[in-house]
Amino acid sequence: MKVMISEDDFRVAELHAQFLRMMEGVDMVGKALNAEETMRLLEETQPDLLLLDVYMPDQLGVNLLHQVREKVPHVDVIMITAAKEKEVVEKAMKYGVLDYIIKPITLDRFQETIQRYMERKEKMANIETFDQAAIDQLIKPSVKSGSTPVAVPKGIDPLTLEKVEAMLDEAKDDGLTADQASTQMGASKTTARRYLEYLISIQKGKAEMNYGKVGRPQRKYYKKS
Repeated sequence: MKVMISEDDFRVAELHAQFLRMMEGVDMVGKALNAEETMRLLEETQPDLLLLDVYMPDQLGVNLLHQVREKVPHVDVIMITAAKEKEVVEKAMKYGVLDYIIKPITLDRFQETIQRYMERKEKMANIETFDQAAIDQLIKPSVKSGSTPVAVPKGIDPLTLEKVEAMLDEAKDDGLTADQASTQMGASKTTARRYLEYLISIQKGKAEMNYGKVGRPQRKYYKKS
């Protein structure tokens, strides 16, 4: 996933870049220090996601959203800014920003936001036809359609969790490695392992070390009966 940063403070931009480098499956493709450079880099790099500040020297980032939508319509936008004014927040929401994070930002909040975006993108890529439940999970990911909210920790999506549990059920006695689960989910190995380990923590899965004839032993996951 390609991510671009638009931030007029080079120190903050570099901090966000460092946060991105810690994450698997993320490629930081550019840093822009003003609105003009933002538009130029957007068209050159064609990122999946733009992390956009509001206060820039030549134009407010929120006023750039119309141009972003016209020139690079496929890009998703997350605002990371100190701006708290009602009109700024409202304008950002009307242009469909996926999240609005007020500085100063913590590593946990930053990575939670990016991880949630990546999982949303994976769902969009893996579903051909949407029913109401799938749409509800994209718009309100913490709520299952027609039911009460599911109490799951940060980074665990209930719909994806159901899918991983079903995968373990289908694997039966053969079990799944994190690599195999990753391929079936269309997600990173880290994401797959997180869901598998969570199923173990809630007593719905178990793991065993598989010692093959050649190579390193592999951790295999099974549905707990």
